[in-house]
Amino acid sequence: MVEGEISFGRFRLDLARRELRRDQTLVRLGSRALDILCVLASAGGKVVSKDELMERVWAGVVVEEHNIQVHISALRRALAEDGDGESRIVTVSGRGYRFLGSPDPPAADITAAEPGAPVPEQPSLVVLPFLNLSGDPEQEYFADGMVEEITTALSRIRWLSVTARNSSFTYKGQHVDVKRVGRELGVRYVLEGSVRRSGARVRIAAQLIDAGTGAHLWADRFGGPLEDVFDLQDKVASSVAGIIEPALQEAETARSKGRPTKDLTAYDLYLRAHAIVWSSAGQIPEALRLLEQAIERDRRYGPALAWAAFCCYRLLLDGRSDAPAIDRLKGVDFARRALEVAGDDPGTLANAAQALAYFGEDVVAMMALVDRALALNPHFARG
Repeated sequence: MVEGEISFGRFRLDLARRELRRDQTLVRLGSRALDILCVLASAGGKVVSKDELMERVWAGVVVEEHNIQVHISALRRALAEDGDGESRIVTVSGRGYRFLGSPDPPAADITAAEPGAPVPEQPSLVVLPFLNLSGDPEQEYFADGMVEEITTALSRIRWLSVTARNSSFTYKGQHVDVKRVGRELGVRYVLEGSVRRSGARVRIAAQLIDAGTGAHLWADRFGGPLEDVFDLQDKVASSVAGIIEPALQEAETARSKGRPTKDLTAYDLYLRAHAIVWSSAGQIPEALRLLEQAIERDRRYGPALAWAAFCCYRLLLDGRSDAPAIDRLKGVDFARRALEVAGDDPGTLANAAQALAYFGEDVVAMMALVDRALALNPHFARG
């Protein structure tokens, strides 16, 4: 645990006196909010769970979990510098909270790394989880969705090896050293950034880093109305590709510009569902409900149709369906409709094929669909 005084930006937190000052001015906080700040700031950049906060701040007292969020919101307002609204306290979905202002870990913690994965000869990259700077923890799914979309766009570039989302999200909520990430995942480049969604506008900030040297190769911000979110994602992917291999930028990123839907509400519902579909079997019905709402808005929304079919398959597989015969018919219908509009989308092809194989379709034909998905994107880990 960090002891004494912690400095971050224009703030100084005296743990012994339990005082927070901005420049030389004392920042007035409630006692519980200050207790939470001391716990988070002294955690050395690690995620602190809600249970641990409850135990250390409200020891022996029975309180509602909502109390934590109330005090976290007060801290975020107090720590917002220069009115830009950027919070130093990040909500790590399903885990707890992390303080961004904590001192970096000792050099020994960084350099004493285990041997990592071999770096491939072709250009290789990982997209780390983006920070949610919206000031609303409920928007975490939106930031994660941005990373998913940008990763997918980049993974379709055949000359670029892109690490799968499952591997990159193991670093979510952590204070990471890009050199360590490069060693552990065997990549040459690391893309990191943040997303801020405010009302009908969205802003994406991203930077590309050489994992071998730690040098910043490129950084930029992309902002605009929410209806332009797909263009913003493409701009990020195109810019990264352009830095790594300018000669192939236009030809390769053009393939990633297909629009799965023009309905932003359907897209938002899809992102919400996608964020929870892997969380637990108990949440599959909620994911399916959201996906069905998205499909009602856009009946040709391929990714939503394929994931809806997958959810029906999971309900039957886990024995959680209240109406197995109906869910089977729904799943087959969703999957077949997904294949009608799949085009060259590997995810839609693979998800629909998996569901149909379970529902009794020709397994050999479904394997051929997955082979097609892998031919379209050789780095598609799920396929």
